[in-house]
Amino acid sequence: MVSTLSGGSGSAGRVERTGSWSDTCGLGDLARLYQGHGNCKESLGLGSGWSDRWTVTWSLGRTPVSCSVRNLAEVEVFRSRPVRRFTWRPGQWHRPGLEYLVSTDRHHGFESFEEELLLLVADFAADLVEALAQPFRLEFLTTDGVIRHTPDYLLLTASGPWLVDVRPEERIEPEDEVKFAASAEAALAAGWNYGVVTGWRKRVVGIVDGLSAGRRDLADQLGLQEQLLRVAASGPLPFGELVERCGYPAIARAHALHLLWHRRLGVDMSVPLGDSSPVRLSADARRFGDER
Repeated sequence: MVSTLSGGSGSAGRVERTGSWSDTCGLGDLARLYQGHGNCKESLGLGSGWSDRWTVTWSLGRTPVSCSVRNLAEVEVFRSRPVRRFTWRPGQWHRPGLEYLVSTDRHHGFESFEEELLLLVADFAADLVEALAQPFRLEFLTTDGVIRHTPDYLLLTASGPWLVDVRPEERIEPEDEVKFAASAEAALAAGWNYGVVTGWRKRVVGIVDGLSAGRRDLADQLGLQEQLLRVAASGPLPFGELVERCGYPAIARAHALHLLWHRRLGVDMSVPLGDSSPVRLSADARRFGDER
């Protein structure tokens, strides 16, 4: 059975997980995830052979290409383009733009501040390989007829694809829940994960945004990164104490952020990011030795 972005149990609204250390958290540990669409399954046309009757339309080159949901996993997703264009015009309510991702080394489009945050957190926590905006248009059957929906992102990660919609919980309408339920069924048929991100756990946005200052390549001519890793190996230390134990504390701060973003160090995300934040050698580095 394919898992969802969420874990544990919770109400019909959203589910939160309690992962604290940045080096082991995943997208599902950081996001607030809506579960109310699970109650809409009875509204969907899921009779015998439904996956052959439901269709998805991709933009592969100049010509739209359609296939059944049953064949969704066979599509060459890396060839796809957004099925609709991003728009910029005076007076529009949403705020589109482009976000640079270290994981792909290029910019990706978003249509709102909430989608921009998804890209930033996915770049940090999702072991991201590719992020496809508005990957396809889903056409599905309900008790009220045919409905169309375009999911916001298909995130290709090392642990498998994640189909994601982004919507603040207070803006989710009953018709949205039906679309989310259909997207969940289509993802399940393809062997993908699915989630509706309504927001982020406490402090996640501030911490990930702070760590993102160190995400780009950083020359280390003074060998400070090796010093930081060696000091951190002695056990969790406050961020301020960790950098003070290095030869050039002011410069070590930038390198510490770089190591935290790239998960060679981990920080406790249950407290605000600052000099008192506990920092440790990452779980992978402790397990296998850090040879990078």
